[in-house]
This record gives sequence, structure tokens and C-alpha cells, in this order.
Amino acid sequence: MTLPVQVGPATVTINRDDRVVVCQADGRIDADGDEGFFARDTRFISGYGLWINGRMPVLLNSSPVQFFSARFEFTNGVSIDEAGSIEPHSISIRLDRTLGGGVHEDYDIVNYGRRVVRLTIEIAIESDFADIFDVKRHAIVRRGDLNSRWFRSRRELRTAYTNRDFQRELAVVVERADSPPQFANGRLVFVATIPAKGAWHTCLKWLPITSNGRRPSTLGCNAVADALLDIGAARLPRVSIDTPNETVRHAWVQAARDMEALRLEDPTFERGVFIPAGGVPWFMTLFGRDALIVSMQGITGYPEFASGALRRLAGLQATEDDPERDMEPGKIPHEVRHGELAQLGILPYTPYYGTHDATSLYVIVLSYLYQWRGDKSILARYLPNVEAAMAWVDRYGDLDHDGFQEYRTRSSHGTYNQGWKDAWDAIPEADGSVSAVPIALCELQGYAYDAKLRLGAIYDLLDRPEDAQRLRAEANALYERFNDAFWWESEGTYYLGLNGKKRPIQTVASNAGHCLSNGIVPPERAERVVRRLLADDMWSGWGIRTLSSEHVAYNPFSYHTGTVWPHDNAMIAGGFRRYGFEAEAAQVAKGMFDAAERFVAYRLPELFAGLPRAPGSFPVQYLGANVPQAWAASAIFRLVAILCGIHASSNAAGSTLYVNPALPDWLPELTIDNLRAGGGSLSLRFHAADVEILSNTSGFDVVHGPAPRPAAPAFSPPRRHRRR
Repeated sequence: MTLPVQVGPATVTINRDDRVVVCQADGRIDADGDEGFFARDTRFISGYGLWINGRMPVLLNSSPVQFFSARFEFTNGVSIDEAGSIEPHSISIRLDRTLGGGVHEDYDIVNYGRRVVRLTIEIAIESDFADIFDVKRHAIVRRGDLNSRWFRSRRELRTAYTNRDFQRELAVVVERADSPPQFANGRLVFVATIPAKGAWHTCLKWLPITSNGRRPSTLGCNAVADALLDIGAARLPRVSIDTPNETVRHAWVQAARDMEALRLEDPTFERGVFIPAGGVPWFMTLFGRDALIVSMQGITGYPEFASGALRRLAGLQATEDDPERDMEPGKIPHEVRHGELAQLGILPYTPYYGTHDATSLYVIVLSYLYQWRGDKSILARYLPNVEAAMAWVDRYGDLDHDGFQEYRTRSSHGTYNQGWKDAWDAIPEADGSVSAVPIALCELQGYAYDAKLRLGAIYDLLDRPEDAQRLRAEANALYERFNDAFWWESEGTYYLGLNGKKRPIQTVASNAGHCLSNGIVPPERAERVVRRLLADDMWSGWGIRTLSSEHVAYNPFSYHTGTVWPHDNAMIAGGFRRYGFEAEAAQVAKGMFDAAERFVAYRLPELFAGLPRAPGSFPVQYLGANVPQAWAASAIFRLVAILCGIHASSNAAGSTLYVNPALPDWLPELTIDNLRAGGGSLSLRFHAADVEILSNTSGFDVVHGPAPRPAAPAFSPPRRHRRR
């Protein structure tokens, strides 16, 4: 049963591509809050209010209807017109908002009273054109010039903002109005005379005009509930599941809706290329690491995201050196922004390259996509990009050429930590102090190891055996070095990393679980790592914490030092299953689905508090978590794939889908329909450890059993290098 565990303030949020509207439950927008209408990282509307005869209407109910639409139902309170008092609750006031390239508002007022009423309808709209970074930190700075003008004949209000080369404009257009609009005292004003049982209507359009200078399109009237509406691009194909476990089924359905909501199509790049945005409301843009992790986790549901991420990031891959943007040749970007601060060079997001792991992940995702498509042309297309990425890993990723991947920002506005835990305090030493850079995180070594093995396999497919042998040798050497320098014998896990003095960071954290998923852990050590991650100080009952609760820096409400992240847990569960720990993988999955069951709409947020689970407890929100968020949504797909043991493999001999289900008692049966692979799809029904093929048009052979894995190199650490 879903409990009403709300994440974030009680606002109504709708989004489409990089456009977001965040408002209060009654539709108002408060300039002092995190609210507004945002497009291309600029807040075009910072204030909104509605008055009927000088009073705000009485809110009855409001809710999003689709991810791109919302409805607000009001009535009248105490009010008067020229004829006297208007009977309370006799007027229906409905506001529908839909979001396409711009916002379309429908105002519908019905008079259920017994006499004619005269209503003065006032709509106030304010624009500050604030950069999204300023809004997020509640520090609005007016840097340019702002002016507004009412065009009576066109029935539109135009507000323009200019700061040097940065120009933005908002057109608020009145259409289909049953009475003529006026503009006075900063408000649009309509005077409506509505007979008994009569109705009044107008449309309002909010049209953000960005760097291309064009007015965007909006949806039409009465589109608020049209789930199948074509709003600029075809919907993504749906991969669906059916299972008697209602929680798993509902969580999957919500995750699929969220992935559709977070789909970005950048018309300035190429139509039909889809990438996942990071999350609503702050991260509706391309993030390299986010897009690639979502591509990995969601490959069983949405291979379009992997295709789009590879294509879009290839176009942004660095070809030169720029210290202020942490940019080096071959590096994959971290974040792209389009607002005032980025365009004028105040912040380095055009794009910014301060992420270490995205470059290794790019190589890994190309391998993933080939395995699922079986199309060798994909490898040839992106080979120059993955070779440039690997050249960056070898030259720039290893700052001091000691054989390990480490990071350090060179930018005056750069991110201090550049792994997935990128908060400034995310990597603490044993005493709680912030680790000194350059930092070599344990999972960065695992990503580089996996990338080298996968690029070696790509070289084999492209008939370059010498290059393949070289990459495998480099991977094996990294495996040896890593397991000698990073193993923490007394804790039975891996050090969080090596700090700037090459000393181990003696901190127990979830990062070691990513090493399991990358296969850099020797089989004889895997069980100890699994047990350490599931010990009471790491296992909250809902999931694995980012940091041990016994650590001095632990805080269950902090961003990266004690909270629980769904994507982190999904990657760790995949590592558990890789090494044969089926029950433990199911335990992590159960924690995630139990949490989803208690959140509103079965929707996992970006993260939640790491408080321990107890009878009568529920997962507690992290203030500021993005909802929906692409990592969290795609984690649902990954967890189902882990439990079903789904693994695609393509090579010169053909393509195979391996299925090795280990469904726990709480998930006795599950059917996946439209699982896309190759040139078609499959439908599969799983029962405990069995599988039934219902249909297969993919061209892949289906094998019931575990996927073959590359043999792990033999490991025996040299005695002179063993660490206590």
C-alpha cells in the first residue's frame, strides 16, 4: 500500500524537454521561491497570480494530469459585483496548463448561480529572466536591462531582457477570449458578464523566445489529458511488464512515465536524437555521466538513450585544452548549460568537463549498445571517439602517471570532487576531514578496467588483434595494481580511494560496490565485499548507504555521506549478481521496491535519507531531491533485469540473449513484453528459475543460463606491497 511520503515541497510541477513549470498548489508562482517557468536554464516567469473580483479564488483541488499538463479547480469565496453579493461556491473556475515549446493556459469559468454575474478577472505575470543557478541558490542578480510593452492590437504582452550578447524575450499572448483583454497596473484584465448557467473562456500562451529568436509552438485547447498527444516527437516505445507483485508493476509503469518525461530532444542538434535529462527541476539538460549511467541501466528498456547519448556526446567530446572548463582532448563533458551565466562566460558550462568517470563510461556504453543491437557499424562509427576517450584515460586521467585514475580541478569555478559523488565533502578521510586532491577513487579504477577490456573486445571484432592484446594487457596490469594498493584487509573491502599524498582513504563507503559491477574484484574477495556492504552500518533496511553510519562524517540527511541512492544500489546489486550472490542482490532490490511502495506514485526519488528502517517507519525524503530523476527511474529497469538475469552478447559468431532468472519468493512470476534487441523484440515469461519464450523477432538466440564472462586474471599480491 502506498503511503503519502511526499518528496519536496507541495508544488505542482510539469515539464517537457528543457521546459519546466513549478508552481504552488493553487497555481501561484512566488519569485522568492524555487518556482517559475524555466526554459533553456532561464526563468521566464518568476511571478504569477489570479484574482476574481479582487480576491484570489478558493482552491478545491489541483494535480498534474500528464507529465506535461496540470489542472487547477477553483470556486469563489465571498465576493460582490455591481448587483450585490455573489453566492459563495456558485462559480466554477478551471485553469488547465499544458507544456510544449511554450505554455498553453485554458481559463474556463462557469456560472452555476441563478443570476448574471459580472467578474473582473486579473492575471499578474512577472518576469525576472534569472539564471537557473541564481534561482537555485536564492541569490537573484539583475545584470541586464528589462522592459515590457503591451500591444493592444495583437493582444500580447512582450517583456525583453538584454545583457550584452545575451537576449531573451517572453511573449504572453491572449487568444480566443470571450471578452477583450486590457493591460493595467501590471496585470492582464478581463471583464466578463456571464449569464446564469453560462460560461466564459480565454486562452493564454507563454512563449519563451531564446537564442534562435523563434516563437515556440504550444499544445492546443483541452489537451491536458491527452496521453497520446504528439508534442513534437514520437513517443518512445514502451517496454512493459506484468507481474502479480503490484509494487514492482506500479514502480515499472511510473519509471517508464518518468523516462518519457525526462526525454530531451535538442532541435539545435538533430531531430530524433533522444537523451535523458538529469532530473526535475534543476537538471533538465545534458549531463555526460548521468546520460551514460542511465543508458547502462535502461538499456533493456530504452536503447534509444544509449544511441542518443553516444551521438550527442561525440559532438561535444573535447578536442582542445581549456583549464577553466577542465577540458582536455578526448574528454567527455560533464554538463551543458544555456543560461546567462554560461553564455557570458561567468560560469564555464559551455560545456563544462569536470567529470572523470564519464570518459571511461562512454567506452563502456558503446560496448553495451553493440551487445544489444548486434550492429557492427555502430563500432566503426564511434571508434574514433572511444579511441580518443581511451587516450584521455591514459594521458590525462592518470595525472601523475602512477597507473591510477585521479582527478583535480583546474578551473576557478570547477567541481572539487569529480566522481559520481561530487559534493565538496563527499570523500572524507577517516577523521572526517575532506580528502586532498588529486583523489584516485576506487570505482574510477574499475571503470577504466572495464573500458579497457571492452575496447579490447571491440578491436577483436574489427580485426585488430595486436591492439586487442595490448588493451587486455593494460587492463590486467591495472587489475594487479588496484588489488594490491586498494585492498583493505581489516575491513574486507576496498579503500574509498587514495588521497593527494597517495595514502589510502580509510573510509567504508558504497563506492566499493561499483568495483564488483565492473569485475575488477578477484572472485576470492567478492564475498567479503558483499558482506561488508550489507553490514548494519551500511545497510539501512531500505538500501545501502553511501557512507558507513559508524563514520564520523556520517549524516543520514547529507547528499553523499549517509543517504541512500537508488542508482547506486542498482549498480551494487548488479555486482552482487555478477559474482553469484543472488539472494543478496534480491535483498537490495527488495529494499528499493519497498521504498518505492511507500513513496507517492511508487516513484523513487533521486535519493532519500539513510535513517535505519524500523517497524512503523518509512523512507524519509532528502530535501532538494529531484523528482523525477533519470538515475532513479532507470534503476527500476536495472533491478528487474538483474533479477531476471538478462544479458545480451554479440560477437562475430552472432548475437545471444542470456537469461538466468533467480526470482525471489516476493516476485514469483514476471513477464516482459517488447524487450527490444537487434532488429526486433522479445517477450519473455519468468517463473522463479525458469523462462518461457513467448515471441522473438530480434534475431538473437535465447540461451537459458548465465552469460559467459571474461576470466578474471589470477591475483597474488606481492608481499612487499601488501597493505594492512
